[in-house]
Amino acid sequence: MRVTLAEDSTLLREGLARLLAEEGHEVLAAVGDADSLLAAVAAEPPDVVVVDVRMPPGHTDEGLRAALAIRERTPAVGVLVLSQYVERTYAARLIAAGAEGVGYLLKDRVAQVEEFLDALERVHAGGAAIDPEVVRQLVSRTTHTDPLTRLTPRELSVLSALAEGATNAAIAAKLHISLSAVEKNLGSVFDKLDLPRTTGHSRRILAILRYLKS
Repeated sequence: MRVTLAEDSTLLREGLARLLAEEGHEVLAAVGDADSLLAAVAAEPPDVVVVDVRMPPGHTDEGLRAALAIRERTPAVGVLVLSQYVERTYAARLIAAGAEGVGYLLKDRVAQVEEFLDALERVHAGGAAIDPEVVRQLVSRTTHTDPLTRLTPRELSVLSALAEGATNAAIAAKLHISLSAVEKNLGSVFDKLDLPRTTGHSRRILAILRYLKS
């Protein structure tokens, strides 16, 4: 996998670059600001970009805006965003731009090497990798007018796992239910959220988007 890193902390940036190289990945560029990231991706598009949300010069949302620009200009490039905190609005904006090949991970997960590498692989494969804590905090914002209130606790648990990027088999293992039960619950979730069955739209992706916007 070819990866471009954007992280203003030199220590973390070099640590990630070393980790990825040791895992057999090619680090095309490792930069410290959003402008340099955009230039690096334009010069040589990677398979996946790993980018911090808050970067110089303003340390607000420069990294996220760069990630959104990359998704618009080169949609084939996967984007894995790292954040120190749960940025609810930022997470929803990123996923709303297209949940395929997108991840949003808290930096604490980087210390859990296997989880970080797994998230990177999922994004590279075109899946979603949303941190469970991000999912939990987004769920906490639901109200009585939210369509998610139509879901049963089991359906909500299945949808939560789906939003984290889990496959049906992984959801079954996590919730200790059968694969057919997962499929049944997902079908019910799709129907209750009034998701269309039109071709060209993944109901799984639409469900994740609806979940994160709620």
